[in-house]
Amino acid sequence: MNADPRQALATPAEATEAPESGPVDLAAEFRDAGIGEVLDALDRDLVGLEPVKRRVREIAALLLVDRVRQRRGLSSTPPSLHMSFSGNPGTGKTTVALRMAEILQRLGFCRRGHVVAVTRDDLVGQYIGHTAPKTKDVLKRAMGGVLFIDEAYYLYRPENERDYGQEAIEILLQVMENQRDDLVVILAGYADRMERFFESNPGMKSRIAHHVDFPDYSDGELSEIGDRMLAQWNYRFDDGGRRAFAEYVALRRAKPGFANARSIRNALDRMRLRQALRLFECGEVVDESALTTIVEADVRASRHFQEEAAAGDRPG
Repeated sequence: MNADPRQALATPAEATEAPESGPVDLAAEFRDAGIGEVLDALDRDLVGLEPVKRRVREIAALLLVDRVRQRRGLSSTPPSLHMSFSGNPGTGKTTVALRMAEILQRLGFCRRGHVVAVTRDDLVGQYIGHTAPKTKDVLKRAMGGVLFIDEAYYLYRPENERDYGQEAIEILLQVMENQRDDLVVILAGYADRMERFFESNPGMKSRIAHHVDFPDYSDGELSEIGDRMLAQWNYRFDDGGRRAFAEYVALRRAKPGFANARSIRNALDRMRLRQALRLFECGEVVDESALTTIVEADVRASRHFQEEAAAGDRPG
């Protein structure tokens, strides 16, 4: 039987103390554990995603109440903590995993509070006898924290009889069950592919307690993300640049390969390149305002505007 992680992290004195009694101030418990700081940081890190933030708050509340119950001798089965994060790329899944690890550590459900992020290539070998050592090495590094497996469905490739992904899955299942007191596994990826993965691996699905869906950002949220990123880099849009960027967001998200905040970051990087070239080629002395401002021309030089214009010029 697995030891309760809360007991494993307790000091000898705490482990032998008589259970607490009387009323409990959960607000004070919440404050003293520092959970509010983590949730505030999550709000600062991520625009929107209110359903995700609410789910994180629910999990934090469950763990907080469970810790209080444990101190009062109200024994219960430790909550299962393995999770699935489903959504398109660039929707904040890795950021939420990092904050979740902080919450787990502050409440005593996680020794170290670190996150080890991996993909199939980190777990699955290319020949017989290679997968088990790779998978076990990753698990060893992740112990005491969170193992975040991105695009987890690529572990399972039934169309290839010589694929070794199933061996990695079997090792993961064993550790997720037998060492769930010292490791939290978060599986992440596209929603439809994750569902098919769980259908093909019912043992994995049965070990996942929390399924969190990450929605795509709205146009307004993506524009705000762009403003925040530029501010972090000491840039800003002028009025024309901001209007053009709002148009860019609506245009870009309708095209294949859009990856939410990740695509916004890539687009801003290209706009900075165009701004730098524009300033360099103007041959004039520039001031700080020029060095920090993205203008409309920097935005509209994107190939997406050019492709849209070309498509509009074609005869119907």
